[in-house]
Amino acid sequence: MLEAAGLRCWLVNARQVKHLPGRPKTDKIDSVWLCKVAERGMCSPSFVPARPQRQLRLFTRYRIAAVRERTREMQRAEKLLEDAQLKVSVVASDLFGVSGRAMLTALVAGERDPEVLADLARGRLRRKRTELVRAFRGSFEDAHALVLAMILDRIERLDSDIARLDASIAEAVAAMTDHAPAQDRSGPGCGAPSPDTAAGGPTPESPPPAGGGARLGPAERLAEIPGISLATAHTILAEVGTDVAAFPTAAHLVSWAGLAPKANQSAGRSSPARTTKGNRYLAGALGQVVFSLARTQTFFGDRYRRIRASRGPQKAVVAVSRSVLTTIWHLLDDPDTRYRELGADYHRNRQDTHKQAAAAVRRLERLGFEVTLAQPAAAI
Repeated sequence: MLEAAGLRCWLVNARQVKHLPGRPKTDKIDSVWLCKVAERGMCSPSFVPARPQRQLRLFTRYRIAAVRERTREMQRAEKLLEDAQLKVSVVASDLFGVSGRAMLTALVAGERDPEVLADLARGRLRRKRTELVRAFRGSFEDAHALVLAMILDRIERLDSDIARLDASIAEAVAAMTDHAPAQDRSGPGCGAPSPDTAAGGPTPESPPPAGGGARLGPAERLAEIPGISLATAHTILAEVGTDVAAFPTAAHLVSWAGLAPKANQSAGRSSPARTTKGNRYLAGALGQVVFSLARTQTFFGDRYRRIRASRGPQKAVVAVSRSVLTTIWHLLDDPDTRYRELGADYHRNRQDTHKQAAAAVRRLERLGFEVTLAQPAAAI
């Protein structure tokens, strides 16, 4: 209502406008204190997206809830089969694939013969026909069939809702891209890339990949990052937006997302500190991206494994999420930038060989070996 009236609204973190202790507290005194804090620049407005982005958030966040609910229904179906002593999920890796759906539909329709049910397998699952026959020998009753029919019906409705949401999300993203304001390339954050970005993602000077001369949309450019699907890219755009003008640098976006640890220093000594609270939808999407990158031979996958070996998996997830988000900021800040994969051996190729050899010698000496290094004759 205030936006419709033409007023410029600020949403401020309550921590920034907290009243001093020891003062009397009334509504009038609080309002006077808020005015003083705003007039003297002691608070800053929080990021509030525009109406089109808020509508996109409505779609993407409900899609996340629908996917979670569909996963719960799939788990209920598997539990129902376990209750009837049908061990189908042990043989079939995807219970709701083409073969699994056909078998479940036949069970609901009244088929109980394990041989007939096993014959419904398709593709590579037909090689496990003997195991399927053994898995379908149980006590599946009419009560199980009634509940399974309800579960399958709910899953189909959720699939339909997710498909409709995907179409609405694609239209909303296209509308946001078409009406995005032109960015001022002379403003802050448009200079040389930060060390994190130069080591882990695109740079403004990066040429587009071969055959990619046409400018892609923001979602397609984000989907070029390993581990980010088009649906995940839509979720990121719904939370961050297609225009990152509200975040002058990548560090501002990382801090807003809650991926930057708080400073905790006293007497010149820094103590461990937790990260701040941020956007949980964005953090969840980035966490899924990191887990999908964990075993890949990519720059981010190697970075995750190196940090996990020394600091643990939780800190590795936060660190790699920060690197991915920094790359996302640069991609959104410059529409001409494209992602360029640096490879899993990026850091190893830039390490000093003498330092690597000295570290290897120290490790062997700690194990009780006596090491002597000699250069090969060809090198001499």
